Amino acid sequence: MNTYVCRYCRQQSDPSAPTCPLCGAPVDIRSSVSDSGWVEQPPIKDMAEIQFGQSRCQIAGTTVPVAEFALAPQDWIYFSHHVLLWADPQAKLGNMSMRGAWHRTLSGMPLIMVEGRGPGHVALSDNAAGEVVALPLQHGQRMWVREHRFLCATGNISYDWEPTNIWYDTGEDNQHSDIHYPMGQNGDIFSAHEQPGLLLLHSPGNTFIRDLQPGQSLLIQPSSLLYRDVSVRAHLHLEFPRNTGFAFWHPRWSYHKVWVRLTGPGRVAVQSIYEPPEDMEAIRNSSYTTVSRW
Repeated sequence: MNTYVCRYCRQQSDPSAPTCPLCGAPVDIRSSVSDSGWVEQPPIKDMAEIQFGQSRCQIAGTTVPVAEFALAPQDWIYFSHHVLLWADPQAKLGNMSMRGAWHRTLSGMPLIMVEGRGPGHVALSDNAAGEVVALPLQHGQRMWVREHRFLCATGNISYDWEPTNIWYDTGEDNQHSDIHYPMGQNGDIFSAHEQPGLLLLHSPGNTFIRDLQPGQSLLIQPSSLLYRDVSVRAHLHLEFPRNTGFAFWHPRWSYHKVWVRLTGPGRVAVQSIYEPPEDMEAIRNSSYTTVSRW
């Protein structure tokens, strides 16, 4: 069988199949590349199937996709409880023990990690329009994912977290701090062990990817980052355009734009829906930051 390397998941696949069996991306499709070098990742087609171990995952729908798993007896997945759509009686569901620092909340409510074991069917879905992004990971491969973008992972993919270390303070003084984490306070780290595994993310809007060469860098909106190779470095970057035309009570350099600078080598992916950080509060202190005034 002839093989080709999927331009989206970077794994060898079967070119005769309509979709990549490892990530669900269409095979016979023209690549869409912007003038700045971003490649749009095509959404997974309705009813496309992804194979992992002895199990399979079918992506149903396009606006708010559902990931429907047919789990073999020896396979299992884990996910946050709020994305569970349905499960048949044969599937075994239970709380998954996490390391002590796991205290994740969403809109003020605690999140509980759940594991689903075969045989049986389990369906998962986020509650926002967007795309399901499939990332097959080979043994030893690691990926950094922005918090709350995780949908599920197969049992042989381990989960960890680390602080983003990207923050700035708009408080009045040392006694009145107001710290902002534009990329989230923590980032998720997923690693494949012993054998290949599958990681599914939910990306609001459309997804765009590109590869950074060693030393190559670019600026992105902090909340637009979806995932990146752990080899890609990130730090805060502030731009202070001169506020000509703004109200006279603003100091000359108080207006600013908050960016994150990513430096290669490695792959990065961004989502098209994001919330730009506030840019009218004076920044008193921050993590390691590069600055541009113009």
